[in-house]
Amino acid sequence: MKPSTNPWIYLPKPNTNAKIRLFCFPYAGGGTRIFRHWPNHLSDTLEVCAIRLPGREGRLLETPFFQLPNLLESLTPNLLPYLDKPFAFFGHSMGALVCFEVAHQLIKNYGILPLHLFVSGHSAPQLPNLDPPIHQLPESDFIKAIHDLNGTPKEVLKNEELMQLLIPMLRADFSVLETYVYQPKPLLTCPITAFGGLNDPETNETELAAWGQQTNQSFEQHMFPGDHFFIHSAESDIFLILQRSLYS
Repeated sequence: MKPSTNPWIYLPKPNTNAKIRLFCFPYAGGGTRIFRHWPNHLSDTLEVCAIRLPGREGRLLETPFFQLPNLLESLTPNLLPYLDKPFAFFGHSMGALVCFEVAHQLIKNYGILPLHLFVSGHSAPQLPNLDPPIHQLPESDFIKAIHDLNGTPKEVLKNEELMQLLIPMLRADFSVLETYVYQPKPLLTCPITAFGGLNDPETNETELAAWGQQTNQSFEQHMFPGDHFFIHSAESDIFLILQRSLYS
């Protein structure tokens, strides 16, 4: 049985009849709002479980994580009560990296495997991150770097009071990304599907294709028009691929 309250998991549309649970991991600076409408566009036998990390939304006053190993140590056990049904992972950008590592934690520690890993907007984990780190930049430079990514609404960036609330969480998320050190792992035994934006300055087609080296099962790659946040403009296509992959 699932606990009635779990700060790590938000169910936009609880579904006791679900056959599959889809855990959705947000990008840096993102929260559960990204996925709140997803149940309206997916099968009624699929339950969307959005991951809510500390330092945002209802967990705004909690200290965010700056290192991925510490995040995994807290997050992974909190998923266990929800893994009584078949499940899959979807993660965009930072979320792709987090869900990949959570999948390995579940296999290693509990012998549990996702049905499918959907990764989006992030290069394969074994590739070095060549982007200059931003998480320790002076505040004005950090805000400019966030602005250049084009994922934060301009009205938010201009709201000084709001940005003071968000900057610690944003710095923490980028620290998780920028301090990540890949450790070679056994190949996953579930299929991987990778999504990318054709004009994404963060991740190109070749870097996405390298995700295929992380599984001994099938691998698919899909490219869509758009920049790093193509997942919003390409949603309808992504929904179709999720459905086909999980129910075929």
